[in-house]
Amino acid sequence: MASRIPEVVIIGGGFGGLNAAVKLAKLPVNITVIDRKNHHTFQPLLYQVATAGLSPGEIAAPIRGILKNCKRLRVLLGEVVGFDLEAKQVHIRDGAPVTYDYLVVATGATHSYFAHPEWAELAPGLKSIEDATEIRRRVLLAFELAERKAAMTGHAEPVHFVIVGGGPTGVELAGTLAEIARNTIASDFDWINPRDTRILLIEGNNRILPHYPEDLSASAEKQLRHLGVEVMAGAVVSDIQPGHVNVGDKIFPSTVTLWAAGVAASPLGKALGVPLDKPGRVIVNQDLSVPEHPEVFVIGDLANFTPEGEKFPLPGLAPVAMQQGRHVARNIGRDLDNKPRENFRYHDKGTMATIGRGAAVADLGRLHFSGFIAWLMWLFVHLMYLVGFRNRLLVLIEWGWAYFTYQRSARLITGSTRLPGWAEQQKKAAADLPSVEEQHQQETAAD
Repeated sequence: MASRIPEVVIIGGGFGGLNAAVKLAKLPVNITVIDRKNHHTFQPLLYQVATAGLSPGEIAAPIRGILKNCKRLRVLLGEVVGFDLEAKQVHIRDGAPVTYDYLVVATGATHSYFAHPEWAELAPGLKSIEDATEIRRRVLLAFELAERKAAMTGHAEPVHFVIVGGGPTGVELAGTLAEIARNTIASDFDWINPRDTRILLIEGNNRILPHYPEDLSASAEKQLRHLGVEVMAGAVVSDIQPGHVNVGDKIFPSTVTLWAAGVAASPLGKALGVPLDKPGRVIVNQDLSVPEHPEVFVIGDLANFTPEGEKFPLPGLAPVAMQQGRHVARNIGRDLDNKPRENFRYHDKGTMATIGRGAAVADLGRLHFSGFIAWLMWLFVHLMYLVGFRNRLLVLIEWGWAYFTYQRSARLITGSTRLPGWAEQQKKAAADLPSVEEQHQQETAAD
């Protein structure tokens, strides 16, 4: 390697992979970025595509365009299917192996249905542009089908949404769906009243946003209830069927069920053949390298990195992946300069979750914010982290338009007009099934 330019291969064009690539471009190395998609997706705003607030092109950008000014860098569109760590090769489906001197694996995470893969068809998660447009299709289609049925039968029934998982994604989806029903499309239909829409957020822990401070969790729940969302904490979904969701022996109607409860590491972690934790994340060293393979780094959602002196690994957040990507590049530079590597130190700048129009929570360490101020902070931070000036400008315009008009410009139903579970749901009178509060009242009366 001393007589030639080292080859660095980066798997994944997400936050971690791109930050590593940009930093590595300043070093005397050749860089190959491999991804099965040709674009980078700004995942924190996927829920806005799913709820028709933004179009996919406004939160995504071509990887080639982002890295066009990086020296000695090439981008390959391909699906990585395996590794040969001894031969230092990456195997690509329908392609020749790619040889490396350094390997950076940043392939993120996918959905986890907790040993119930059959739920995936009925309850889509939110990890990609495809997921977001599918959720948007189901959400908008639910109102259209309810309108058609009411026009044909003369009987209007409320649309039911059930979101499984009360983390940031679940909270964002629940709050935005409430805004759509009560503001955006409230007067668009003739036979149904979208304001009657019922939204249920189910969380297995005893409070939503369980990784946030308790005061912010309580504030988030209060803001959600103000929007009309029913919050059910300390409850675990036992089954998902067409038209309803089971929580123990309780049955809740669901026109559309959305999954925001669990994630699993990319299967490429297993393909590395190194130690993994229970969710399938690679257990990495303090410098983010893989045990016994110092030339291989794993970062982002695929990495189980526990800081020295801590009990729990870092969460799968975009800032973590970005800092790890830059740190790996610095350590490769130190290798080239024959300097010892440095351990990774995460600088926590805080976490935020938006709930709806003028509603959010922000945890900045000792400082906690909620409501309108937290919402403004969330807008600013996400706008600044969005890739590309064009995307920032378009998103700013869309947000401004939505704020002053209550309208959403991407209300498009594309693809099939079949809604999973719709036919089965019509066999039952969804309105006859009690809400969370009604079931609680019934149980109290029985006691």
